[in-house]
Amino acid sequence: MPRTLPIEIAVQDVAGVRVALAGGAARVELCQALGLGGLTPSAGLIEAAAGAARDAGVPGFVHVLVRPRGGGFVYDADELDTTVRDIRAAASAGADGIVVGALTDAGALDLEAVRRFVDAAAGLDVTVHRAVDASSDPLGSVAALHALGARRVLSSGGAADCRAGLATLARMAVESGPLEIMAGGGVRIGDIADLAAAGVDAVHLSARGTASRGGPSGPGGGVDGFDVTDSGLVAAAVAAAVVAEA
Repeated sequence: MPRTLPIEIAVQDVAGVRVALAGGAARVELCQALGLGGLTPSAGLIEAAAGAARDAGVPGFVHVLVRPRGGGFVYDADELDTTVRDIRAAASAGADGIVVGALTDAGALDLEAVRRFVDAAAGLDVTVHRAVDASSDPLGSVAALHALGARRVLSSGGAADCRAGLATLARMAVESGPLEIMAGGGVRIGDIADLAAAGVDAVHLSARGTASRGGPSGPGGGVDGFDVTDSGLVAAAVAAAVVAEA
């Protein structure tokens, strides 16, 4: 019998949430500034995204990335405090889950920070993002996460992309216990069957395209092109996620 591997789409606006809903995605990771690897979205965007999912009658759909800045995952005390505050704000704005992560100065997963984030989430689903892949021990990091209260981990298997990390993702899937392994990082539609065969629990991709509204560009007006969620890519990913049972 076939099964459908859940597909998570990284989106940056309410339009992306609606595209993901219409395309049959399991959930979205809501963020801003994907070009920087994703940053915390505004409270207004979280409220609007949660409202769109609620109006569509789809519970558990909006998972919010909480990341205070780009440029790595080692945070000082103020940045950790900001992250905790933003987690609480995201929950108040209607988020169904949060996506977080942090590293220590030595490059290990910051377990105390993750514990603080889980506590601040107050029962929401917690996904630990690809800070795991930047850590000194991705497999060891995954092994520690479920005990902290995390629901899933987003990982490329410690590699630059999921294709290069496929073998490690397969190990994570076997060794993770009840922690869900969601493959993400450079995912192409043609990779989804291989990721499913490796045993991951879900797949994450951005399904990005570029649009233009023909407005002003250049100094004072920015550039005209901007990211959009491509409905064709979402549909193709969801279709590719229907796989045969092993």
